[in-house]
Order: sequence, then C-alpha cells, then structure tokens
Amino acid sequence: MIDTDSLLPWQRQDWRQLAAYIARQRVPQALLLTGNKGLGIEVLAHQFALALLCSEPLSDGLGCGHCHSCQLIKAHTHPDLMHITPDEPGKAITIGKIRDSLVKLSLKPQYDNYRVVIINPADQLNTAAANAFLKFLEEPGERTVLLLLTDRPGKLPATIRSRCQKLAVASPDEKVVIQWLQAQNITDDAEVLLRLAQGAPLQVLEYAQNDTLPLRQKCFEQWQAVADHQLHPVMVAEEWCKHSPSLLLFWVVGWVTDLVKCIYRTPRPGLHNPDLFHFLQNRAQGLELKLLYSLYDVVVLNRSRLDTQLNKQLMFEEVLIHWSTLNRQ
Repeated sequence: MIDTDSLLPWQRQDWRQLAAYIARQRVPQALLLTGNKGLGIEVLAHQFALALLCSEPLSDGLGCGHCHSCQLIKAHTHPDLMHITPDEPGKAITIGKIRDSLVKLSLKPQYDNYRVVIINPADQLNTAAANAFLKFLEEPGERTVLLLLTDRPGKLPATIRSRCQKLAVASPDEKVVIQWLQAQNITDDAEVLLRLAQGAPLQVLEYAQNDTLPLRQKCFEQWQAVADHQLHPVMVAEEWCKHSPSLLLFWVVGWVTDLVKCIYRTPRPGLHNPDLFHFLQNRAQGLELKLLYSLYDVVVLNRSRLDTQLNKQLMFEEVLIHWSTLNRQ
C-alpha cells in the first residue's frame, strides 16, 4: 500500500507546478496525471486534493494535515473528496460508478473550497462509463476538480484526453532514486531492479518485496532451455501461466530487444538487462535479425491483447514456439 501522507523526494518539481495552479487561482477543472507505474502519481494526486480542500495550507502550498478538512481526508470521510476506482484491480470502471458520483456532485458541497474527484486508473473506464463521464466533462460544475490518473494515457478516448490539462510525471534522476532505495534498505541489485522497473522507484520497491529477481532468473533459464530444445514450449507455457502475463511479456520484450542490440554490438550499459549481457551476447550469435523482429512483433501484439479474454496458455505457447523455431534456423 502506497503511503500518500507526504510527497516523494522526486515529486517536488511536479508539485511546484500543481501548487502554482492554486496560487494563481487557475486550477484546471480536469487534470490528466500520467506517468509510468511506480512513480507515485497517486501520491501527487492525493496531495493536490489535500491542498485544494485544506483550510490552512502551508507556505509551499501543501495541506497542513491538521485542520478539520485534512483530518476528514485522513479518515477517508471528507464529503467533497470522491474516489472512482474499479471494484477489483484490473476490472473495468462501470457506468454505475460514474452515475453514483454524478448524483453526489449534483448536491451542494458541504464545505466552501473545492470538490475533488480522483479517477484511478482512468484508462479502466468502460465505453458506457467513458461516454457518461465525457458528458460531465463538458460541464463539470463550479469549483469541481477532476483528477484522472493513468500510466496508459493512450487507452483513454481522445475525446476525454483533449478536454483535460495534462501533467506528465517523468522518471526521476537515478541518483535520487538510489538514495531513496537505500533509505528503504534496498541495496542489493538496486540498479538492476531500477532498469527492470523503467526508473520507477515504487515499482522497484514492489519487485524487491516480492522477490521478483529470482522469478525473472528462473523464467530466463526456461527461455534459454526452450531455445536449446531442452524444454518443450508447451510445458514452459504452462509454468508461465502461474505468473503475471504482463510482467513476463515485458521481460520477453526486453530480452528480444537486447538480442537485437547485441547483434548491433551495443555495449553492456545500453541493454535493458545488463546483468544478462554475456548470456544474451552468446545467444545472439547466429540469430537472424529479420526473425528476431518477427518474434518482437508477436510478443508486442500479444501484450496489446492482455486486456481481452485471451487464453494465457495459448498466448505463451505462440511466443515460445516462435522462439524455439527461430533457434532452429
């Protein structure tokens, strides 16, 4: 669970932009916050909501944490702060959720500041919910602020994106993240984890807590064994079905990309998986670039279908059989 009680060290610059909206009294009615998973855009949104609703904000624009409004937010009982989320992670946000929120927003606010609605993740709005929300976006009501959060802005309808002001949260400087990770007692393999997490500190934290590196190593060894025809693709696919398909396909994309880079003689620091450099370099010898690009297309296509009712076993089989065949050439 992410602690939203204070800004994260790498969020100060983004916060200054948000605080400036309030200071200039130019708060956008709809703000789209985007950034890679694990950058903590939820924390940024929470702090912005806190500042908007706080009756005694601090000099840097942050909420005081002590006034009546801040205490209500901390207790999750503030009547003018609403959260719209799926019932379960990965599920869609339905039109019923939007309608319930619209009913509440039609009532008079109970306090004199803003009313804030946080939609997270906004890309999970189903078609009916997105259409209902779009109508509300056109006339959101006075002093109502809509915060849409997503790490996949391309999944949002263009009609919604075009009506929102945007703040894209960038990955922080690696030195800042390494220092923060050390403060969280994560020192072993921190740089490797940071590469895997695409520079997202909270994702590194999750990986470290869930022993993700040993799982990745096991899957990579199975990937190698399929290439050497020591393990059958169907058997490995069955094993991979026990884990997150999104995570495994992300790894496979990285391995295939690094094989291409090895063919082009990219030095070790330029790889997504520098710790696997020697294995990938040896594997790249004798592989045809054209066939690697074909495999890359297969993996990326399957990643794009993860939100559909895709048969995971068949998906992994397709990827692994393609990989096995490629190594017979």
